[in-house]
Amino acid sequence: YSNGWPVELFVHNFETCKTFFKMDCDRGRPSLPQLVSEGIVLKGENEIVEKLKREANDLLNKGPAKWTEEMMKQKRYFITDTLDDFIGASKREEELFIANLLADLLHEYVLRVNGKWLGNSKWFIKVLRRYDEQYADQFVAAFDHFYTTGEKRKLITFVEKTLEQYGGRMFEGFSIGK
Repeated sequence: YSNGWPVELFVHNFETCKTFFKMDCDRGRPSLPQLVSEGIVLKGENEIVEKLKREANDLLNKGPAKWTEEMMKQKRYFITDTLDDFIGASKREEELFIANLLADLLHEYVLRVNGKWLGNSKWFIKVLRRYDEQYADQFVAAFDHFYTTGEKRKLITFVEKTLEQYGGRMFEGFSIGK
């Protein structure tokens, strides 16, 4: 802490910075590029800092690697399978964690098929809102309704409508590796 503010220190050289930039971008969640882009420089040579910021901004603007058709089908299958688990679950404790997984899978799918970066924690909703404010509102409303009332229909309908925009549920005839 410094003057009551939490301070994090990330120490990198040019090689480790590029390595972490790549790792973050490969997973679709550019944490370090985002930090470098938005971070406040306390000390450093302006020329070097500006070069790193440009590199981070270029990566952020480029967006994540496009998913293959096969990857999109796999991810739709996993959402469908998880949705079926949610529909069939009868214990609240199971429903809660299946809903959590549904949120993660749906978030990842919608953002990645639309060429957008992912986020987690507070960035989960920020990146969803950046993509589509109205969809983000519907997403929050559907999950909030389930978490507060335990009633599943609104969330099931939301997930099904989302899947319909991308070809619908994926189950019959699906296999990995064929």
